[in-house]
Amino acid sequence: MRLAAINRIPVRELSLALLLSVFLSFLAFAVQSADAQTPQQKNTDMNASGGNLPMQKIGSDDLISVQVYDSPELTRTVRIGQDGFLRLPLLNTAIQASGLLPSELEQKIADELKKEGILVRPIVSVSVAEYRSRPISVVGAVHHPLTFQAFGNVTLIDAITRADGLNDAAGSEILVTHPTENGASSLVQRVPVKALLDGSDETLNIKLNGGEEIRVPEGGRVFVVGDVKKPGAIPVHDLSELTVLRVLSQVDGLGPYAAKEAFILRHGDHPNNEISIPLEKMMQRKAPDIPLMANDVLFIPDSKSKRNTAKVLEAITTFGIGAGSGLLIFH
Repeated sequence: MRLAAINRIPVRELSLALLLSVFLSFLAFAVQSADAQTPQQKNTDMNASGGNLPMQKIGSDDLISVQVYDSPELTRTVRIGQDGFLRLPLLNTAIQASGLLPSELEQKIADELKKEGILVRPIVSVSVAEYRSRPISVVGAVHHPLTFQAFGNVTLIDAITRADGLNDAAGSEILVTHPTENGASSLVQRVPVKALLDGSDETLNIKLNGGEEIRVPEGGRVFVVGDVKKPGAIPVHDLSELTVLRVLSQVDGLGPYAAKEAFILRHGDHPNNEISIPLEKMMQRKAPDIPLMANDVLFIPDSKSKRNTAKVLEAITTFGIGAGSGLLIFH
């Protein structure tokens, strides 16, 4: 009787029913398998899919998530203390967490739970929710000074890029400090800006691990005054390219009454030390270009004879126009 009833079911409907039954069985098996996973296994899967922060050593003030399988009273999010220790409820002993990887901290928590007789076979999972122990600060002559956390591979150029690059006042060097083991900071490297940015020496693009300070000091300036078209202060980016002719090109050249001789006023061992330079010969390429130093004052005097000649020519021109107008009126 039952067989006859089955035979009366259309073949198409029977196939759909079988497929639906197989799918529901597979779905139930998948749910059971997911529920059977330990927190440590789930955490591993999350790391593999990129759900957690990059795996790095834990430090003071980092926020971590601790999961103890089948123990909700021990599962919580907690911040590492300033002393580098982790304190959990039910545990009488604080655990040294600073300097450990999450997997290493998992083992220490499990060992302590067994040691104090709280759990026989604890399964512990640790993940980092927030890093605060790996700051890198970028200050000085950059567009946007900032502090950020070091995740993954961070280099000096990465840090400068995060600050939107150097501004116009940046000098020729970048100063990098690293934290020492006792917490003090010491200067470890002076990085020339030009060599870093043009990639001529890859070792200058140093790797940053957190705790560093990147300081970009402002460069000096050269002050150009006197008979030039645009007097002002010129930022010094590269001392090797700082010369009289290059600085004059940045102020749009000499004015109409510039003298044949100019002066460099340099503050050094002797205040207001004057250095005379043959400006006219230099402009004619008959004398070598002269290098300048940061904070030099380049003074281009006014030539009185040139100015007087210009005044005479102006007067003659004015007189000629007036005389011509008078003759025109007379006639």
